[in-house]
Amino acid sequence: MTTNNKLIRNKRRNKIRIHREGVSPLITCGLCGAVVCGAAWYFMDYLGFVSYIIFAVSTILYGILYNFYRCPIRMFQGATTNVVVAPADGHIVVIEEVEEMEYFHDKRLMVSIFMSPTNVHANWIPCEGTIVKVGHQKGNFKAAYLPKASTENERSMVVIRTPHGEEVMARQIAGAMARRIVTYSKEGEECFIDDHMGFIKLGSRVDVYLPLGTEIKVQMGQATVGDETVLAILKGGESEGQTV
Repeated sequence: MTTNNKLIRNKRRNKIRIHREGVSPLITCGLCGAVVCGAAWYFMDYLGFVSYIIFAVSTILYGILYNFYRCPIRMFQGATTNVVVAPADGHIVVIEEVEEMEYFHDKRLMVSIFMSPTNVHANWIPCEGTIVKVGHQKGNFKAAYLPKASTENERSMVVIRTPHGEEVMARQIAGAMARRIVTYSKEGEECFIDDHMGFIKLGSRVDVYLPLGTEIKVQMGQATVGDETVLAILKGGESEGQTV
């Protein structure tokens, strides 16, 4: 990747917008915060220093909420054929061969990304193809980094069939604080890298299930950038990817 392309990519990454899931909460909380701060200002003669504490706490809480709902504008820079990109910001917590029994009913390579409350919580489509299955499963709300979270927590799955006929599943998993998963993908739709797959509120996790023989491009503990970091190269053909 050239220096110029890197600069363009970083400008896009740093250009922040608010995710559509955050518009209503931010407006509501902003109005409530304005009322609280206005009351604190009006009664400042009675509250004294407490008023400044109210101002500070309100500003910090709103800043945390704003940070949570931020949604960087990103565009993948590189070839997309047979490439699987990270669907989320976070850190790699699992790379292993597992038995996937909800859809595939066979062995798959699973790569899991843990998203902390400070990460961007927008989720991107991991590879190009056609959506063949979208499903939601109710469950528990255990800590998302625990191994059993993949099969016991509330979760949604999106299965994509690539142009070469391989299938990749992205599973959005709720965590101890994440109580709502939003999935935009619809069965039968074509999907592309750079498309938004959904949103998970608060700490959570996204698992990606890949065919055996897929070339993994990340390591345990590695930080990922959604729609930028290359997770893997499918064996359906040769592709070049750029890991961020």
